[in-house]
Amino acid sequence: MARVFIPPLLRARTGGLREIELEGATIGALLLALEAGFPGTRERLVLNERLMPGMAVIVDGEAAVDGLKSAVGPASEVHFVPAARGG
Repeated sequence: MARVFIPPLLRARTGGLREIELEGATIGALLLALEAGFPGTRERLVLNERLMPGMAVIVDGEAAVDGLKSAVGPASEVHFVPAARGG
């Protein structure tokens, strides 16, 4: 199962949990599993079937470039973080 690290903005919806183990082969599948256990979480991360603007996902230390279709391994670590903005 992948370890999904919960961003602070969602911890109220997960009972304060900072990480959760979930099954899913893609980011989208993980988010569906997260939603099944913690209703209302997916809508905070997804808009029109894409990651929310300003949100990035890191899988095993690398930015996931395929959004919800990005692959996740069974032992992956997944972090949802605010996207870095240049200036």
